[in-house]
Amino acid sequence: MGIGELDREAHVPEGRPKGTAAGPRTLAEALRARGDDGLAALLRARPDLLGPVPNDLTQLATRAGTRASVVRALERLDRFSLQVAEALAVAPDPAPYPVLLDLFTGGREEPETEAALPGAVALLREQALVWGEDDRLRLVRTARELLAPSPQHPSPTGLGPTVAEATAGMSPGRLQEIVAAAGLPSTHDPVSAVAALTGLFTDRERMGALLDTAPPEALAVLDRLVWGPPYGEVTARPTAPVGWLRDRGLLLPVSPRTMVLPREVALHLRGGRAHRAPEPRAPEVGVVRAYRPQVVDSAAAGQAYAAVATVEELLKSWDHGGPAVLRAGGLAVRDLKRTAAALDVPEPVAAFWLELAYGAGLLASDGEADERYAPTPAYDDWLDQPPAERWARLAGAWLKATRTPGLVGGQDAKGRTLSALGPDLDRAAAPEVRHRVLALLATLPPGAAADPETLLARLRWERPTRGTTTARSTPAPAASVPAPGTDAGTTRAETGAAGPWASEAGAARGTGGTSAPRPAADLRERLARWALRDAELLGITGRGALSTAARALLNLPLDAPAGPAAEGGGVEPEVAAERAAELLEPLLPRPVDHVLLQADLTAVAPGPLLRPLADALAVLADVESKGGATVYRFTPGSVRRALDTGRSASDLHAFLAAHARTPVPQPLAYLIDDVARKHGHLRIGAASAYVRCDDDALLGEILADRRSAPLRLRRLAPTVLAAQTDPSSLLDGLRSMGYAPAAESAEGDVMISRADAHRTPPRTPPAPVPDGPPAPDATLLKAAVHAIRAGDHAATAVRKEPAVPVTTGGLPRTSAAETLATVQAAVMTGSAVWIGYVNAEGAASQRVIAPVRVEGGFVTGYDHTADEVRTYPLHRITGVAELADEEV
Repeated sequence: MGIGELDREAHVPEGRPKGTAAGPRTLAEALRARGDDGLAALLRARPDLLGPVPNDLTQLATRAGTRASVVRALERLDRFSLQVAEALAVAPDPAPYPVLLDLFTGGREEPETEAALPGAVALLREQALVWGEDDRLRLVRTARELLAPSPQHPSPTGLGPTVAEATAGMSPGRLQEIVAAAGLPSTHDPVSAVAALTGLFTDRERMGALLDTAPPEALAVLDRLVWGPPYGEVTARPTAPVGWLRDRGLLLPVSPRTMVLPREVALHLRGGRAHRAPEPRAPEVGVVRAYRPQVVDSAAAGQAYAAVATVEELLKSWDHGGPAVLRAGGLAVRDLKRTAAALDVPEPVAAFWLELAYGAGLLASDGEADERYAPTPAYDDWLDQPPAERWARLAGAWLKATRTPGLVGGQDAKGRTLSALGPDLDRAAAPEVRHRVLALLATLPPGAAADPETLLARLRWERPTRGTTTARSTPAPAASVPAPGTDAGTTRAETGAAGPWASEAGAARGTGGTSAPRPAADLRERLARWALRDAELLGITGRGALSTAARALLNLPLDAPAGPAAEGGGVEPEVAAERAAELLEPLLPRPVDHVLLQADLTAVAPGPLLRPLADALAVLADVESKGGATVYRFTPGSVRRALDTGRSASDLHAFLAAHARTPVPQPLAYLIDDVARKHGHLRIGAASAYVRCDDDALLGEILADRRSAPLRLRRLAPTVLAAQTDPSSLLDGLRSMGYAPAAESAEGDVMISRADAHRTPPRTPPAPVPDGPPAPDATLLKAAVHAIRAGDHAATAVRKEPAVPVTTGGLPRTSAAETLATVQAAVMTGSAVWIGYVNAEGAASQRVIAPVRVEGGFVTGYDHTADEVRTYPLHRITGVAELADEEV
């Protein structure tokens, strides 16, 4: 039986409601028949419908059918629900449920598809993309326009137009030729001719008999064309197989050079299926390897501690002011390279740490004239927190950030390179993709590492058309001309690839209308890959599996797989972060309070040091290597740096003796004493700058040294030299010559340089760029549903006809006396009335009110439309009418 012969009143599967002849006639009527829970579900799934709250259900239905809203809803459908919408777009309008089912099964038993189809239809109906009972399913008009086939944008199903659509505008004579060639009775009525062709193509037996007479080459052409694309270009002299198909209407012209396979013919050749491969079930996320949860937690904890230490090291290196901010914003490429080298990581990973610190509010520009990056005051507060809490703050910032460090190094739409910390790195879909990736990892047993490719396949199933539906508004490429050297009857598909008629021997089979990957879809996949990488760097996952602390941070079950739709929620993010920190804390390495000094002027920290010890040792020595044990090296420069902070040699000896588990080596003691002996022997101040020293021979030695020429020194007195440079440059110049000068203040005291450094003014972290309107909470949904119901009642209430006819603009028009009398009567009877009202801005509206008091030229009553008591000036009421049904 052809698709056109299916009875629209056919049996509806058990458990599904049967439609009635009195079903809804419009989407607004269908919404009006819903309960409050149904309206709340629609607004929850499509929050863009709430901006602002619609006045009534008619306005809600209108807004739900706008192009922007429908495109957004289609983009958020899973693959099977989208396939159902695509099938309805090529089905009769309205389509009975059995017809829709037949488009997926071809009349055969497919339990998996049959079981999934009711849920997909219910989802489309819930989101107001489909309405009507099961005997009259209707796809909203805008969705049909987006998904139905046309020459400008072929259907994702690969189907073309119907016979009626393809023959529109065809001459009656040409129709008669096709009817005669197909063996049908002749008719002079174009409508009956098209109906006869449609009946032939949808009759399996007669269609089979017609195709039995087709040349094998013609069948090969149909076979290559059947799954799409259905359009192709022909030359002026088509080959015999193409001519045979054209003469019998199996191929119909849509332009002098373009032919199309009618939808009915394609469905017959497909066995009635709209899609080559329906996908009613989401792909399973595969497991690469399973570890013990303790192993995963230990690996994640180690990486979490490394993440905290890396961010701390990065910001500490910028304590005195980081790199300059580019004029267009962001970090220069050379500065990113330096940062990567300092952290000993690749540049993309360095960009991730920079963006993580920026997103957590620990790093920002200082806003000075010579703008530079520096830590924020929040960084100091962050340093005072325990390591687990610091990690939770970083992880929470990463989860909600829309800035995407993976884009660094790429180019924007104008060909400009995207820089770290610069503009144009926000991608609104990033938080949703991150949460979904982690939620899918949470559905696996604890300790199981996911196969990335199966996880990506699952994400593609869940959001198959992200950003692609809107792309269909751009016409597809025009059909290309035959390739040089081909037969005169050859053609090429409109996509530019070898078409179904490129040769009679064979060409590439169609792809069912599947287009090449679009940039938006590719971005979503890249976001998922970056999420997997970043989660491992941050310690949210360990060895590819979700850690227990991360499950707590996401508010997911800790010791069992989460449900299929795991997304987290239920507790405040702050509470979840505290719980995650509590779980992580026991797994982090304990700080140590000692180092091991060695004779080669190095010190080994056998673990993470307590913060005061780490800060002091970082001033006295340079970090030589990092890892499980950190190696520090003492140099003259590092010892001088410690002396510059105001410490004496005896202070340094005492510090090392107190924190070393080994005796202070003699070479280290000598190094400290030698540097301290020279330190401060020379004094530098501002003259522009001067050098003073009690040893005039030493000053003579400096003057005689050729390396002092750039400093432009001259003797002012036996113990004083003046320089034509600033004190800091003079200090650096003499130190480069091997001397150890100390800076002094205007009072002649030695200036102590602190290790504290530059901070920005208080900064707020960058706000995430929202991906559309936020999801409404239960309170907003309840209020919105109530307001829509009230407004709909006001708009649809049955009114008594006023004595004076109504009006201009649909508002009641009554005299002032009649208005006052009717309102006063409503106060006495306690009934509701319908009024027309014009506010101070001149905006007219209709309202249903229950007046309770009339005095001083004002009427006060309960406004059912606004769901509150309001007062209206009588002179602004255009008229009043009683309600035929006073129940409001």
